[in-house]
Amino acid sequence: MLPTLPFLTSLLLLPSALAHGLYGKSSAVLSVDGQSYRRLIADSNHTSIVEFYAPWCGHCQNLKPAYEKAATSLKGLAKVAAVNCDAEENKPLCGNMGVQGFPTLKIVRPGKKPGRPAVEDYQGARSAKAIADAVVERIPNHVRRLKDSDFEEWRDEGDGPKAILFSEKGVVSALLKAIAVDFKDVMSIAQIRNKDKAAVDAFNVEKFPSLLLLPGGGKDAIFYDGEMKKDAMMKFLSQAASPNPDPAPKKEKAKKSTATKDKSKSSKASSSFSKASSSHASSEAQTAPASQTAETMDDASQPFESPNPKVDTEKPIHVPSEPAPPIKSLPDGLSLQQQCLNTKAGTCILALLPAAPSEKTLRAISALSEIHHKHESAKRNLFPFYQLPHTNSQAAALRAKLSLSDDEVELVALNGKRGWFRLYPSSSPGEEEARTSPLTQRSLEDWIDALRMGDLPKSPLPAGLVMPAEQLPEEPVKADFGWDSENGQVDDEDFLAQMKSQMPEGMEFAMEEIGDEEYERLLAEQERSGNGEEGEGEGQRQGHEEL
Repeated sequence: MLPTLPFLTSLLLLPSALAHGLYGKSSAVLSVDGQSYRRLIADSNHTSIVEFYAPWCGHCQNLKPAYEKAATSLKGLAKVAAVNCDAEENKPLCGNMGVQGFPTLKIVRPGKKPGRPAVEDYQGARSAKAIADAVVERIPNHVRRLKDSDFEEWRDEGDGPKAILFSEKGVVSALLKAIAVDFKDVMSIAQIRNKDKAAVDAFNVEKFPSLLLLPGGGKDAIFYDGEMKKDAMMKFLSQAASPNPDPAPKKEKAKKSTATKDKSKSSKASSSFSKASSSHASSEAQTAPASQTAETMDDASQPFESPNPKVDTEKPIHVPSEPAPPIKSLPDGLSLQQQCLNTKAGTCILALLPAAPSEKTLRAISALSEIHHKHESAKRNLFPFYQLPHTNSQAAALRAKLSLSDDEVELVALNGKRGWFRLYPSSSPGEEEARTSPLTQRSLEDWIDALRMGDLPKSPLPAGLVMPAEQLPEEPVKADFGWDSENGQVDDEDFLAQMKSQMPEGMEFAMEEIGDEEYERLLAEQERSGNGEEGEGEGQRQGHEEL
């Protein structure tokens, strides 16, 4: 059967539609480009969340409904914006913002210096509520909390306009915070709780919540009698002072010479980003055309200053040609319980090794090591990765409890605190075809990204695996005595300095060299003592290794 004309027409129109982005003019999401980002986002007094996306990205399309819902709920409180990184004019901005994959969500909040906001990656769930909650938490609080002891002093400060919300709640609402942002440096906004009777009586407040405007200039106070909605409240307060314009008025264009220089810099950033974007698009087309799980999200937990979209992009991190250091091994059941299988442990990625390592085993450890090393080098916080040898008693029990094979490397993510686990790959354990799929660093990174973003369903951990944290013995403290890793010796001066720093004031410390015979005697005595203690402690550890 030949395709119909309407079908062919729709295929021709699809690229054009995607080129215009995911969010139209009627969307609650604000579309931002390389030219308007600074004026609408970076220079704003309001907190924003910005999605950097590509129209062809599967995760971006799946995120759209929740993102638009979050934008609707945050209307008037914060900005919800999006940048189409597939558009040529936006590639310098996306490159300078460190976008490595789609969708990348960044929360932009005003910094101490105007026009230099702090930017941090959003790492929460991709639901409207989670996104909105994260943004609300980062709305600046310019509201003054007043009590009976200080309201008079605040009231008498200066002659400018002031506003007070009398409330039964002690927490400042997002609505009042947003209003205070609009009137920043123009009108002082305060909140007084109903429990502060002296302040309540002084202003003759009879109901809660009540909004009171003190216009200043000797004018009488005015009570607001409308709904507690932002637009109406802003109109009421504006009779005493005009709020800050947002977006800020456009600035004069830069000089020609500066513009030419900036254009050259932007071109470099655009070129760099285009390569990353093309690689991402190609990988998605090859690896996940149906499930759309190949997008990655940049992970950086620490806020940083927002870069100027017209400045040079940072130089790429040099990736060493040498293999990454292998991930840490947990040799026994106790170490596994202390790190992962207890009621206070967060998410861990575990590689359960078979008795006879295969090529797949080496490939898995190599891929996990490279991923861990990459994030550690970039100072990004990621789940801890561990390898469990087959001799680890808990590893054997874990295989049995989760119905895993004994002769293959098995990868599992688990969270002791929340009591869930998830097997690699991103499919149910019963799908044999998926369980035997090729293991690559890219597929592992996609799986880890999906875990971090909360995109994968999880199963409850079987009973008996997780130990109460308070029942576990404390991990021994490892003292650093100035070990020189290059020649395998202890640095005497460092050791002496550390020991002296721990001695009580006035007490001296000295080192004396001993002979070989005395050294051998001390070693033999320590060995005899250690054997006795080990035998005594074995019974104590046994309970922690049982499931």
